[in-house]
Amino acid sequence: MKKSFLLLVLSFAVTFPFKSTAQQATFISEEKPNIIFILVDDMGYGDVGVFFQNERKANEDFSEPWLSTPNLDRMASEGALLTQHYTPAPVCAPSRASLLSGLSQGHTQVRDNQFDKALGDNHTLANVLGKAGYKTAVIGKWGLQGRVKEENENPKNWPAYPTKRGFDYFYGYVRHRDGHEHYPKEGIYRGKKQVWENDKEVGDGLDKAYTTDLWTANAKKWIAEETKKDDKPFFMYLSYDTPHAVLELPTQAYPEGRGLNGGLQFTGTPGRIINTASGEPDSWTHPDYANAVYDHDNDPKTALKPWPETYKRYATSIRRIDNGVGDILQLLKDLDIDSNTMVVFASDNGPSIESYLPGEYAPNEANFFDSFGPYDGIKRDVLEGGLRTPLIARWPNKIPKNNIVETPGIFYDWMPTFINAAGLPAPVNTNGVSLLPSLTGEGEQAESTVYVEYFQNGKSPNYKEFSPENRLKIRKQMQMLRMGDLVGLRYDIKSADDDFAIFNVLDDTHQGENLATRDSMAALQQEMKDKVLQIRRFNSTAVRPYDSVAVPAVAASKLSNGINWEGYNGDFPWIPQVNSLPVADNGRIKKAKFKEVLRKPHDVFVFNAFIKVPETGEYTFYLNTNNRSFLKIHQINLLDGDYNFKKGEELKATIQLEKGLHPFQLYYKKQNGTAPKLDLQWEGPGFNRKKFLQNNFSEINNFKFNAALKNNVALLINE
Repeated sequence: MKKSFLLLVLSFAVTFPFKSTAQQATFISEEKPNIIFILVDDMGYGDVGVFFQNERKANEDFSEPWLSTPNLDRMASEGALLTQHYTPAPVCAPSRASLLSGLSQGHTQVRDNQFDKALGDNHTLANVLGKAGYKTAVIGKWGLQGRVKEENENPKNWPAYPTKRGFDYFYGYVRHRDGHEHYPKEGIYRGKKQVWENDKEVGDGLDKAYTTDLWTANAKKWIAEETKKDDKPFFMYLSYDTPHAVLELPTQAYPEGRGLNGGLQFTGTPGRIINTASGEPDSWTHPDYANAVYDHDNDPKTALKPWPETYKRYATSIRRIDNGVGDILQLLKDLDIDSNTMVVFASDNGPSIESYLPGEYAPNEANFFDSFGPYDGIKRDVLEGGLRTPLIARWPNKIPKNNIVETPGIFYDWMPTFINAAGLPAPVNTNGVSLLPSLTGEGEQAESTVYVEYFQNGKSPNYKEFSPENRLKIRKQMQMLRMGDLVGLRYDIKSADDDFAIFNVLDDTHQGENLATRDSMAALQQEMKDKVLQIRRFNSTAVRPYDSVAVPAVAASKLSNGINWEGYNGDFPWIPQVNSLPVADNGRIKKAKFKEVLRKPHDVFVFNAFIKVPETGEYTFYLNTNNRSFLKIHQINLLDGDYNFKKGEELKATIQLEKGLHPFQLYYKKQNGTAPKLDLQWEGPGFNRKKFLQNNFSEINNFKFNAALKNNVALLINE
């Protein structure tokens, strides 16, 4: 811990957005891989054998019952186990929105508990991979379609229906609440639900179709059919609605065999749509758990008791997902596409203690399997147990077997990871970094910005496994920020001045020792308070107590007037992240006269400098351009003229800035046959709208760059 903190102190100087000369990402330029992202609902970090349950099994302590996930364990042995990977929120809708958009909870449109809110009309995993030549499909739970009047709910009217966000094919539940039922036609606990296939509702033919089986069978069908059609790669987002709190059981045992000719099969026949659509819904318990017993009172002298019914159901639900994953992996082998298919498995948040079955979880049995693993916190907590996901990545061509990846990462890192694997740089708006260097062992890994903000009226559970300060912890406004091995944590936030509790989560997995009380942490405490204001934007639908606080300036010395610029070459479908692209040209201009640079024969330009803000207050920025452009201040996406660029439209945004220096990056993407135009103006306290003058910009002289860089942000060390 001392070493990691020393590095933080040494690098605590100025955040500045110039790119490093070191490569920060790896591109896979050969054959594009197929990509499957499998996401489950409410499975805890500790629910997967290789992450935690196998340790319990090895102890053979019947007071600590255990689960088994043999297929996921095998998948991990054939690929990588990411032990420090986070979800961007501790509940499903915002977590999934960040995954699909490549944006943190400081930037995405869906935050807090905004179920069924529209996924933003911007870059998504589907439309960026579609532009990279991929066929795209989502199967299972969506919940990001946007609200309309009930009588108008259909694909035509939902503003963010999957096929309007880049997916070629959709089969599944649209509404968030529909995912709370695992038999769409029978509606055993939550009533009948709709299942949509593109623009057609198909629920009437889904007799006895258990959703885990239904999504798995349809995914197999789609993969097999699309593989036969052409040589285009595919991206599939397989989004299960289990093991979420409606703990319904399958109709029967998993079918014999696996893959193309075995396991689950999609028949397409209404009334028997899949080969397990027979028998009795909600009837079959896995034999490993049907007669399982445990030591309920931790007393070897008393008789063992049968597992409570709720946990037989929970274990069966997880085992069914595990079988489905094994079935899909075998299909890839049968189709001879296994070696060049990247499969990622994850959960959307920590484990839930809710049950929608008759009878709630017993308070003393809610943590029956310790689904949170070696951490404190559950779903709706921004403690480690609420945010860590059991993430496994397998790609035989590129990811070594038995690879343990300890690099911290988060869901919005998968957009740059996938698009880099497809041979392109990621869009500039993403808050993530590519994880390919950590996964493949090739290239230098950029540091991920692991950041979470969330609100919920409630408390953490009163579990004896948790540190005392994490029991019955009042939630309300919460934040989490990871820097190195250290995590800053704030619960029940009242203002931007509230201190972070600081924990070394490698040494202190239960977050019981708050290091913030040490004098040596004062600088880091302030850095965390500043950073969480420099990496997020206000959203009026998710109000925070620090929304109106001015973004902190940075300290710097040895300044001179001017703007540095860099030119890049490449025909990209969007303004790219440039941190892994070779610089074709660079230079410096004294004033904000961009046209003389834009005449140069390059495709993408980036202008870097500090803005001198004269007084603390509200500033409005205006950008007029004839081509795609993008403005970042600190790590804040302020003006986005990339995805929704409209020629002749003025971009405008307001931000609170503290007096002093603020780093900015201005991007411009040229288009053939268009004369370059780039005009940046502002207004603020004491002055009306005007162009930037020479003395509004500064650069730092005589600094060297630290090679370990964050995405678009360099840590500078004074020479």
